[in-house]
Amino acid sequence: MSEEEKRDSIPDESAGRGTGIPNGGSPAKSKEDFDLASIYVSDAQYNRNIYFDTSPQAVRLYLLYNHWLPQVLLYFFILVDLSLALFEDPAVFPLPIWATMLVELLCLLVFTVRLVHYAKVIPRDKFWKDPKNICIIVILMLTLIDMIIYGALRAANYYAVRWSRVLRPLLLVNVTEGRQLRRAFRSIRNALPQIFYVFLLFMFSLLIFSLMALKLLGKRGLRTIDGAPYFTNYLEIVFELYVLVTTANSPDVMMPAYNASFVFTIFFILYILINTYIFMSVFLAVVYNNYKKYLKEEVRQLVRAKRHKMVRAFAVLQEQKEGEEPVVTQANWNQLVRLVQPGISNAYRDLLWSVCDDNNRGCIGKVAFVQLADLLNIEVITLKSRPHPLQGMCPALYLSAPSRLLCRLVQHRAFVIVFDLIILVNAVFIGLDEENPLIAHSEWVFLALYLLEILLKLYVFEPRAFFSRHSFWNWFDTLIVISALIATIINSALKSSGGYTSRQILDIVFILRVLRLIRVVDSIKRFRTIINTLIRIGPAILTFGQLIIVVYYIFAMVGMELFKGKVKFYEEGSSDPGKAYCGNPLLKGTAFAQLNYCKNNFNNVVSSFILLVELTVVNQWHVLSSGFASVTHVSARIFFVLFHILVVIVIINIFVAFVLEAFFVEYSVDKGNLQTSLERKIEELELAVAQENLEDNLVNAMETIDNDQGPGQSANNKPALMFKIASKSKNESKFRKTILRTTERERVFVTADAYSGMSTTSRFTSRRTAVCRKEHFKGSLLAVKFTG
Repeated sequence: MSEEEKRDSIPDESAGRGTGIPNGGSPAKSKEDFDLASIYVSDAQYNRNIYFDTSPQAVRLYLLYNHWLPQVLLYFFILVDLSLALFEDPAVFPLPIWATMLVELLCLLVFTVRLVHYAKVIPRDKFWKDPKNICIIVILMLTLIDMIIYGALRAANYYAVRWSRVLRPLLLVNVTEGRQLRRAFRSIRNALPQIFYVFLLFMFSLLIFSLMALKLLGKRGLRTIDGAPYFTNYLEIVFELYVLVTTANSPDVMMPAYNASFVFTIFFILYILINTYIFMSVFLAVVYNNYKKYLKEEVRQLVRAKRHKMVRAFAVLQEQKEGEEPVVTQANWNQLVRLVQPGISNAYRDLLWSVCDDNNRGCIGKVAFVQLADLLNIEVITLKSRPHPLQGMCPALYLSAPSRLLCRLVQHRAFVIVFDLIILVNAVFIGLDEENPLIAHSEWVFLALYLLEILLKLYVFEPRAFFSRHSFWNWFDTLIVISALIATIINSALKSSGGYTSRQILDIVFILRVLRLIRVVDSIKRFRTIINTLIRIGPAILTFGQLIIVVYYIFAMVGMELFKGKVKFYEEGSSDPGKAYCGNPLLKGTAFAQLNYCKNNFNNVVSSFILLVELTVVNQWHVLSSGFASVTHVSARIFFVLFHILVVIVIINIFVAFVLEAFFVEYSVDKGNLQTSLERKIEELELAVAQENLEDNLVNAMETIDNDQGPGQSANNKPALMFKIASKSKNESKFRKTILRTTERERVFVTADAYSGMSTTSRFTSRRTAVCRKEHFKGSLLAVKFTG
């Protein structure tokens, strides 16, 4: 493992020591001690690996460095810096050169201030040994030099190139907060050696088959559909067969040979079998194997790094009497937790302490202390327990027998099934002819049914609980139905006025109708398992999104300098004769012009990104590359081949390997020791009163069990501790809910993600995920609900 990887993965024994551990072992702890310990715990919690100095001044600067506001400002100015491509030549929205220059200078100033701040936090020798810092300094210096040269040349009316724009996305990679993105790039780097050998073998096969094609078909006088000679140029054959591996030009490329004789198809079938199916599968296998190999090592390093930080925090707060082991007292532990997570409630903090202090000694040792970082990743949300407003306004009516029957019906599973069936019937009507009056009027019936569903749920469940921040489907249904109702009313009003010409409102109505169908997905168990897994790995997928953006940005900047203005797009209705060949006579008669690909160009950053997305899909990418080769030089194809190799073969395969591993882990992960110890402590505290089975359906659970009690429930029910152990058997995601009595008249809902700060890959090695759950009982409750 390289120095850079070690720096991002695990600190050495001197990391964060600086001048030593203040007051280590002394009973009297100062504010500086608690600040230092809180930094260690926060770094362990969010997997930050920074070699900071432990002097009081450096600790204060480090606390400021990790504050959310400077981090938000940093990413804001990085976004502004990247967005300058929209306003620079070739621009989507042209601005004067001096305006974009001033904005970029401001961005460079912010990056410099952030770097100086970082230099004040860590020891000087560590700063200059860190490649990230050197890279940022070089980027800032080269950008400033390029701005000076570019401004001078443009002022003198000379042609100039902004070559430093390709360096802008590298700032996103090298900032301290970009450790996730750096790990993704390291995954690429680690996979490249093995991919390289497979790629050499693949290229050897490609060259051999190309030579065979030249000798087999080159002198038979065959011609393509355009009348060009078929397979007579070796380099053209190499390119065409490389494209065939992506299947973009199949079966076009083999049709002249196939028309001559079906025997020649044997050659193409063998080529596709060997290169498309075998070699491309080997690429994925090699990438996946290397990914798993380095994933294990990275997880090991991350776990070790977290332990090191927690051990350092323990050393700061420990107290030791003669002949006894060092411990941390409950008072110091509570003070530390208040600093790390100020918003945590007393009730939940006491529960966490009871988990750590298993023997009720009033203090904990090192082994119990090091799990604090994982425990603190449990987010606590406090809500007051409220009765339904109707129960207070008219209790006789709301608690009557018919009302209780209605509440039981709405909370029944059949209620959800009925409305799911209504949604499916609505889907059939959406696909029918809108001009039919019966079909058009049926939309009002469906809207009325959806409104009735929402009103019934609001009657049964307390409104503020129904619209809590965790009730996603409740918000989704309500917003979609209300928006569809408003849009339908506006659409009908405009139609009745006789002056309705625009389809915009009608398009919105159609989209809203289709969106209602999404809710059915959550009612199907297999779909729900996949969706839940995608949601859990979503944040890590965003890291690969950043990786793609970095690569796209670099290729877009290079592409704009190479190909800007070579292809022109003419608006619909234009009578310019150049429209037939995209404004460039060199494209006359080419497939690029005939297919009207004129808008696929590098004339600005937006069209460049769209073109790169099309190249990633690989359909017709040979037509796109050949078009730009026609207006420049045949060597322009190298640009497109390099993009295909880097993005499609390397990055996409790594992304596939990541998704595969994430799904395997999510489907097979078992309960961790921390989760089990929390359960055991709850039971030891005699808070486990009863058990009940919870619905597997997430929609049901959120819309019935999770909400306040209806009138059919007794207010005198005793508080209970209910468990349903999360099971990964048969690929099912089940729920466990724990309900505890607290001393305050409130309800506390807990969500957990014990490794939310881990890397894009290692966060799947040990997960504690919880979904907010709500239950109505007399008194105050602490509800903890885990899913896997």
